[in-house]
Amino acid sequence: MRKSSIRRTCAALAAVTSLALAVSACGGTTKDDVKDTVGSGAVADGKADPNAVTKKGLTVGFLPKAVNNPYFTSADTGGEKALKELGSTYKEVGTSSATDTSGQVSYVNTLTQQQVDAMAVSAQDPGALCTALKQAMTNKIKVVTYDSDTKADCRNAFVSQASAEDLGRTEVQLLAKQIGYKGEIAILSAGQTATNQNTWIDFMKEELKDPKYKDMKLVKVAFGNDEAQQSFQQTQGLLQEHPKLAGIISPTTVGIKAAAQYLSGSKYKGKVKLTGLGTPNDMRKYVKNGTVEGFELWDPAKLGELAARTAVALSSGQITGKEGETFKAGDMGSFTIGKDGAINLGKPTVFDAKNIDQFDF
Repeated sequence: MRKSSIRRTCAALAAVTSLALAVSACGGTTKDDVKDTVGSGAVADGKADPNAVTKKGLTVGFLPKAVNNPYFTSADTGGEKALKELGSTYKEVGTSSATDTSGQVSYVNTLTQQQVDAMAVSAQDPGALCTALKQAMTNKIKVVTYDSDTKADCRNAFVSQASAEDLGRTEVQLLAKQIGYKGEIAILSAGQTATNQNTWIDFMKEELKDPKYKDMKLVKVAFGNDEAQQSFQQTQGLLQEHPKLAGIISPTTVGIKAAAQYLSGSKYKGKVKLTGLGTPNDMRKYVKNGTVEGFELWDPAKLGELAARTAVALSSGQITGKEGETFKAGDMGSFTIGKDGAINLGKPTVFDAKNIDQFDF
């Protein structure tokens, strides 16, 4: 696919200078100019045509939070499979750390320089990528966020695991049942700026305001930065600081696995309850040895698949990212775009000893 001369110029500039210089050099734009001219990216490209032919031969870049995270490996494999089926090309780039925001910015710039047709990004920070993503959209690249969002005007659409409210509230509900609606609880999150984590935690706090949780108290929110060793140490620290802790919620696959690892080898095994978001393969042994009663998640491969299909639908003009638009996502069915360009994958699944062996991811 041939790109405009402006896009080629931007790519060349970005290859030899910093993002700030590239933004100011291409047409004399500034950050404010980019914001004003791009907006959400939904209006500038015209109206959606749900009957438009699905384009083939596209290149879609996937940029997960971290390339060495099993969760994102599963998600991106789902995206790769979908793109192959659709006759397009998949490529993955990314940092090895889930908190390397400057690295993520660099990879967004790299994908822009490489003139991909679309990119699917799991943002480490809601605002840090915005200038780079808006520059990508200015260069006619469709931007989809998945798993963790940016600000709404920095991408065309966001593929969400489920509604943020459902995820936040159900994790509290799961833990409450396990501890009998009584006792001190803590949250072991990822990074302090992780968009999805913070949104879910806000809904957890809202859920805890319900009178039925009057005997439960949130004593601390800790951060393991989505790194196994840090999350392990944070779990240990929580129990040292709060010896009466009844339960922990960890809404991150790395965090819940590390917390389970610590609990399973400690005197707290079976006494301090643990739930949150994890993968069946990571958590199976901890469910079977009695460390964890139940946890929840969605199928990350399906999340990656929907991100890929959304990117292709955007590139094909079938959708623009506007609320109310619908599109078909192969065997996954039809999806409707919600407020602020959000697309929900569906309800989370609860995994426990009764069903965990039915899943392999």
